[in-house]
Amino acid sequence: MISNFPILTKACILVVVLSLGGCATSERQAQIDAAKNIDNTRQDNNSPQVQNPDPLESLNRVVWDFNFEILDKYLLKPLTQGYVALTPQFLRTGLLNASENLEEPANTINNLFQGKPQDSAASLGRFAINSTVGLLGFFDVANKMGLPRKEEDFGQVLGVWGIGTGPYLMLPALGPSDVRSLTGRIVDNVYWPLSVLESQYVIASNVVGVLETRAVLLEQEAQLERALDPYLFVRDAYFQRLAFEVTDGKTPMRSEEEVEKESDDFAEFEGLLNDL
Repeated sequence: MISNFPILTKACILVVVLSLGGCATSERQAQIDAAKNIDNTRQDNNSPQVQNPDPLESLNRVVWDFNFEILDKYLLKPLTQGYVALTPQFLRTGLLNASENLEEPANTINNLFQGKPQDSAASLGRFAINSTVGLLGFFDVANKMGLPRKEEDFGQVLGVWGIGTGPYLMLPALGPSDVRSLTGRIVDNVYWPLSVLESQYVIASNVVGVLETRAVLLEQEAQLERALDPYLFVRDAYFQRLAFEVTDGKTPMRSEEEVEKESDDFAEFEGLLNDL
């Protein structure tokens, strides 16, 4: 249905059309501006918590250029490629399991704060089983016993409690974030055992998580490079993922006015494609 047409799909269609058309630089900038207008209209009328989500865009773009063009290009990506090439898959999986196991106490508390006692108990059980039978989390024994991971951070807790995201933030080295998620990240690091571990173990755990996350993105780079505006592409995807996590993938009920407005936005987008 038109009302369920996701904004990322619209963006992908626009990218394909423009790549086939071979537009000139001036035309490309005009189309970027048009895409921004459509995106801003959707954000202003569809979700109060992401209304005007990026008041710091000029500063965020500077940080984005540093992260993407310098830090990732010359440090993170080469390190990730070397890590993937030299580290056996079973060792990578084990290190990631151990890193994620340290987050299970936080998952236990955050699930409980969201009124999910069963998921909280599952996270606690996972930590107990994997820390012992699973050799400090290297082996995910709990998952094989029917206890899948129930990952929740304190930023999602705040979202469930009705606290908005606040402004979008592009953080040096850390990438996309927002005020709520940044606050949640700080709180999560205060939970045991991260709060009592020696700093080198915490750093090693974070490094493994970052490398594995970047390894997943290696296969998706082409999509980002084809994007009309990679910064906007990442920002929109970030907020959509954030909303998905807070609602556990459940689509909220929308009024007839919201459905009609999204249909109008799509009609405007179709008009843009026709002009192209």
